[in-house]
Amino acid sequence: MTKPPPESLPFPDSLCHRCAAPPRYVQSRTSTFIMCPLLPQKYPPQPVRVCSLFRPAPPEDPKAPR
Repeated sequence: MTKPPPESLPFPDSLCHRCAAPPRYVQSRTSTFIMCPLLPQKYPPQPVRVCSLFRPAPPEDPKAPR
């Protein structure tokens, strides 16, 4: 199950937040980790600035229910 991103994104410039493969945000009491469903190492070092598997997420439909 994919959790929504935390209110304050960790590493806001990371490609993970804008990827079509939805990242999973794993939170502990003191840290937030970004898990990639595509990468074999699952938790890439952040911030990710280049990724061979990155595909841009489609733009949100402003008419879609939230």
